Amino acid sequence: VCSSDLLIFTIHNKHPEFAEQFVIGGTEETTTGVHRLRAMAADGALKYPVIAVNDAETKWDFDNVYGTGQSTLDGILRATSILLAGKNVVVAGYGHCGRGVAMRAKGLGANVIVTEVKPTAALKATLDGMRVMTMDEAAKVGDVFVTATGVKDIIVARHFKKMKQGAIVCNTGHYDCEVNLVDLKGLSKGINDVRPNNEEYVMQNGRSIYVLAKGRLVNLAAAEGHPSEVMDMSFANQFMSQLRLVEADKQGKKLENKVYDISAEQDQEIAGVKLATMGLKIDKLTAEQKKYMDDYSAGT
Repeated sequence: VCSSDLLIFTIHNKHPEFAEQFVIGGTEETTTGVHRLRAMAADGALKYPVIAVNDAETKWDFDNVYGTGQSTLDGILRATSILLAGKNVVVAGYGHCGRGVAMRAKGLGANVIVTEVKPTAALKATLDGMRVMTMDEAAKVGDVFVTATGVKDIIVARHFKKMKQGAIVCNTGHYDCEVNLVDLKGLSKGINDVRPNNEEYVMQNGRSIYVLAKGRLVNLAAAEGHPSEVMDMSFANQFMSQLRLVEADKQGKKLENKVYDISAEQDQEIAGVKLATMGLKIDKLTAEQKKYMDDYSAGT
């Protein structure tokens, strides 16, 4: 059993014989990884079944939202020591990770601006109290820029040209391609190290733009990643999903080479255990309530 998109893609691209002979299945933890694996499955390129851990409610509603939100701001503050209150913080992407970053920045008093390509996500951001605009517009007013999309070239040359003096740019999405540093280098006449994980790009127009963690994941490079109190549910999903693959293999069940979702039962079991570790109790449906829910003629 193997995990992580990097390992899965390495096996498929460099050691395909391992994928066919030794690997019984895999699990994937990241949003971008799941997207790519679904594309591989649709193309017939996936050589073994993979369970999408990222898409579990107990993963993306907690790890992605609360873990990414807190650890991203932790990385920004460690690398800059700035006051976020009153700053215009631009968050590119309002998926689970972007929403977490936006919520935490707003909680610290920042004026949060969201850029999006998906109408429903932009609408959610608006109703959550965020300002929504294009990156071309946001580039003119942002003080801190955070990309959280999983897509390349979110911030490129035309955006850098519009940024104000001292703008701070970082990424918490996937890999280091969301902020196009090749473009920024082409616009700059020098690069200075000003703090750990903080580089000043002195542009030819005289303005400075500060890039954190070389455009890599700021929450991992400049901070310590997510707290264990939120990662435990993600790792529980990893373990239970891999156990599912092993048990299926032992029973001789041949799973198709596609991406599988985690069951609702597994989600609820993990959430229940988490509540218990926190010393919390919740109500349970009575037999009559269950009967009422299943009776389509009741209450009409």
